Amino acid sequence: MSTRTKVAVIGSGNIGTDLMIKVLRLSKSLEMAAMAGIDPDSDGLARARRLKVATTHRGVEGLVELDEFADVGIVFDATSAGAHRHHEEVLRPLGRTLVDLTPAAIGPYVIPPVNGDAHLDAPNVNMVTCGGQATIPIVAAVSAVTPVHYGEIVASIASRSAGPGTRANIDEFTETTARAIEQVGGAARGKAIIVLNPAEPPLIMRDTVHCLVSECDEEAVTASVETMVGRVQAYVPGYRLKQKVQFDRIAADDPLRALVPAATDALRVSVFLEVEGAAHYLPAYAGNLDIMTSAALRTAERLAAHDTRQGATA
Repeated sequence: MSTRTKVAVIGSGNIGTDLMIKVLRLSKSLEMAAMAGIDPDSDGLARARRLKVATTHRGVEGLVELDEFADVGIVFDATSAGAHRHHEEVLRPLGRTLVDLTPAAIGPYVIPPVNGDAHLDAPNVNMVTCGGQATIPIVAAVSAVTPVHYGEIVASIASRSAGPGTRANIDEFTETTARAIEQVGGAARGKAIIVLNPAEPPLIMRDTVHCLVSECDEEAVTASVETMVGRVQAYVPGYRLKQKVQFDRIAADDPLRALVPAATDALRVSVFLEVEGAAHYLPAYAGNLDIMTSAALRTAERLAAHDTRQGATA
């Protein structure tokens, strides 16, 4: 008898399909039970059927009517922020745990290498955004060594890898990421910017992280960042530093200087990242989508392991 936790995916677009394939190929603790979409002709639903996964094109209402749904413990939502609010209303009374890949942020933020074990009993956990998954670990690594007075991230992704859900949620992307920079990354203030790069051929995801700090131990900050990069690489192999961590002194007349206590020197810590996707379903340049599905998979596996341990001690 299988002891794997059965999961379902809502959303048959790029993110949902990649996530389904990751569950099928990579996970030893999760079992793919069903996929729900709203486009009966989507490639995601067609692939799910070929892979013997139960499907419905009637969204969450169709999902809960599937026989396979009875044994589902975790539901991934790979749709949009607006749709997720409805899905949460339908699924919460049914006792399913939701892993939210939209910027709806109904549940607590989860960044696996930073607070992956902090919300294992939450009924709904939020994966922030692709930019958040790539950059907040770095902000947290800096703040583990020295207070971060201000954290700013710029996520640049290929226009081709930004589907309708991403484009519809630009405002939610920036707002949710900025809040998570503060709440999870530890910055006193956060700001997020997303750039859709139309270059051809498409460029892989690039991220820039700027942390404004007081005078600090630069070697300790660099070591903390490099250690964090290794933690992310454990589940996103294509995540890497583009160059060494940079430290620049902030001039006295720079407006940012006002964010740092007057009695201390001000430094800008800059970290430049690149995220190449694993190309399970999506092209390798779509590292923004790959890091989201990889983080969601990692989180669901931790949730499943926690539930198994809880059941064993009940």
